[in-house]
Amino acid sequence: MTFAEMSLNSLADSVAESGMAIAVAETFTGGQLSTALAAAPDAAEWFRGGVVDAAADVLGLTEGDAATELRAREMAKGVCILLDARVGVAVTGEAGTVFAAVHTTRHVVVREWHFEGTAHEVIEATIRATLGLVAVEVSLLAA
Repeated sequence: MTFAEMSLNSLADSVAESGMAIAVAETFTGGQLSTALAAAPDAAEWFRGGVVDAAADVLGLTEGDAATELRAREMAKGVCILLDARVGVAVTGEAGTVFAAVHTTRHVVVREWHFEGTAHEVIEATIRATLGLVAVEVSLLAA
């Protein structure tokens, strides 16, 4: 089992034990973050699903650049509302600059990362970093 798989299993355990639900909105990662969460243990119990688009009309976003901190923040909140989740996760970006947001009932946290490599490598790094951020925020919410 890889470190990423162990981390995802730990996240899944924390979410399941706390009774939370997670939903995802993503553009840059093209559904791969949702795929990773859906493959986690007992995901059917806590993963509400994902939206692979940042369409303003679907998530209630303001018009503007899709690769910004504000867009990530709005996407995370919008997917919480749309899919009735306690935790909303969003990823947006372009050309190695990525914004990830986690919206919970307590607060919103946004991170900006700059990854180098091929598109595949940047997406993998984004997913790993985002899952780590989600794990931290879920543990704080569950405490």
